[in-house]
Amino acid sequence: MKKTLAIGMLFALVLSLISGCGTAPSSSAPQGGVVKIGIFQPVEHPSLNTIRESIIAELERLGLGDQIEVEYKSAQGDPSTLNTIAAQFVSEGKDLLVPIATPAAQAAAAATSSIPIVFAAVSDPVTAGLVKDLQITDGNITGVSDIIPVDQIFELAAGLTPQAKTFGVLYCSGESNSYALVEKAREYAQQKGVELVEVTIADSSELQQAAQSLVGRVDAIFTPNDNVVATAVTALADVAVRAKLPVYVGADSMVADGGLATVGIDYEVLGRQVAAMIEQVVKGKAIADLPVQSVTDFAKIINTDTAEKIGLSLSQDMLKDIQTIGS
Repeated sequence: MKKTLAIGMLFALVLSLISGCGTAPSSSAPQGGVVKIGIFQPVEHPSLNTIRESIIAELERLGLGDQIEVEYKSAQGDPSTLNTIAAQFVSEGKDLLVPIATPAAQAAAAATSSIPIVFAAVSDPVTAGLVKDLQITDGNITGVSDIIPVDQIFELAAGLTPQAKTFGVLYCSGESNSYALVEKAREYAQQKGVELVEVTIADSSELQQAAQSLVGRVDAIFTPNDNVVATAVTALADVAVRAKLPVYVGADSMVADGGLATVGIDYEVLGRQVAAMIEQVVKGKAIADLPVQSVTDFAKIINTDTAEKIGLSLSQDMLKDIQTIGS
């Protein structure tokens, strides 16, 4: 009798394993009940914080407040912590992951191939290895790109500081999203006969020294919306102001922190766009039906205080169609 019972239990176990192996991974959040969402980002800084706050506010505005449960974590600048956070969210049974910025998105993608992922602010999702094509999301991941119009930033520089012919390009070697943007800068420079002097940093503690190494060698500095640079852009701005160098940046928050100007993204708009994608997933839409989106509404922004500090005179004609930050 005991032997018969043991064989029956073993048979049932085998059947359950076969059934489990045949289950296809889900590409949409479960419907019915509260959807548990894990939001995380690599570091605290204004652009990423704005995106997160905008996502949460827009989800509330969309009427999802009682349908979702949001938990937020920051890696506080430690890349290895991103993997820990992603793994923790997976083990906790989160129904949807929302990583902000490329390193967080890569950590999420490495942690799960079944839980839906909607990323925010990944400049080049293809190069980052998240999707094979922006129009084909046949895995479990999609989101909104924050690719910036590098050529338009250099055109703005040509209008504001036409004497600048040599640009220092400063970015973090560990930020994969910066590589695609720097490549666009190289393409522009080759077409327009602009010289680039590239300097990379490993972390924000090296930013001041890297900026000082460009003084006397360049006429202006360009840095993309690099997360590491953004956390300490005031150090770059301080060096540049003393040297009377214009700094063209990749985000509005970096202009507010002392950069001269950008043609950049409104990160509140990006956050709302991400929230709209999350809403569709929460309501049952599959990731495969949600191709990667991009923000296409850019704004020219200039810091008039910084302009004054570096001795740049701004006429009303120059400021036409440009948003200003400063007193």
